Amino acid sequence: MLADWTGRQIVASCGMPTVAVIGASEDPAKYAYRAVQRFAARGYTVWPVHPSGQSVSGHPCYAGLAQLPGRPDVITMYVNPRIGAGLAEAIAAARPQLVILNPGADGEPVASALRARGIRVLEACTLVLLAQGDPLALADPPA
Repeated sequence: MLADWTGRQIVASCGMPTVAVIGASEDPAKYAYRAVQRFAARGYTVWPVHPSGQSVSGHPCYAGLAQLPGRPDVITMYVNPRIGAGLAEAIAAARPQLVILNPGADGEPVASALRARGIRVLEACTLVLLAQGDPLALADPPA
């Protein structure tokens, strides 16, 4: 019965790709806000992540990765690299297929902290990737 299912089981059964947008913003002028909208337009289940917990473009926001209702296929980051490096353990525990480090969130120490945990990292602009297609299909396969 559906009432017995957890949020994770429901998301997994839908087959839609999922994305966590770390550093999501409710400000329409911010790139993180645009990423939420464009992932949703591409058919992703979008989970904005920000300590404020305010909804973003109509999507409920989560305070951290541990609160997400399922495993994100993609994590895209809009926080500075030091904050990102501090999230490396939580990101590894979330087991995403891909982490996108946007300009300003890319570089060290976050890139090597994630790669050291076996996470596929792409240092690129999410909005450009989405304009070219599905980031999961565009990213290089893991080595």
